[in-house]
Amino acid sequence: MNIRIACMTAAIALAAPALTLSVTAQEQTKMVGGAPMSPSKNIVENAVNSKDHTTLVAAVKAAGLADTLQGQGPFTVFAPTNAAFAKLPAGTVDTLLKPENKAQLTGVLTYHVVPGKMTAQDLAAKVKEGGGKAMLKTVQGEMLTVTPSGNTLTITDKKGGTSTVSIADVMQSNGVIHVVDTVLLPG
Repeated sequence: MNIRIACMTAAIALAAPALTLSVTAQEQTKMVGGAPMSPSKNIVENAVNSKDHTTLVAAVKAAGLADTLQGQGPFTVFAPTNAAFAKLPAGTVDTLLKPENKAQLTGVLTYHVVPGKMTAQDLAAKVKEGGGKAMLKTVQGEMLTVTPSGNTLTITDKKGGTSTVSIADVMQSNGVIHVVDTVLLPG
């Protein structure tokens, strides 16, 4: 009888790390646009499944940035939703998606990307270090300003437009996505 209990205890002990890893992976998976965002997939592999990011995915493809955002990174992406793109003046998205405006589209999209992987906690620490704001240099080359706003973060673009992080810390294999409610525009 004691041998049976010892064997069961050993089996449970051996299985415990696997159970812990499985739970940890599930805890990191977040729902965005009705789809689970798997931390084992890259930014593009996850974004294509979000029904809230179809405009962003179309724009990334039109700009030729899909391969880059599937690369090793790491990247921090402030990902505007379809509703964020809909806030732009009528016709703006259609104009940006035209082949002759690829450079401008690329500039707008890369303005939403910061090199490195910065979680909300990392961003909050930078804000604290900066005395209430953090300045982030984007891949596009211009700066974004991060400030606290209640329990979330606000991102301010060069033109003074603001966007709120609605879903933070969507982990990716090559970085992190923070879903935002407004498109950020470079100067």
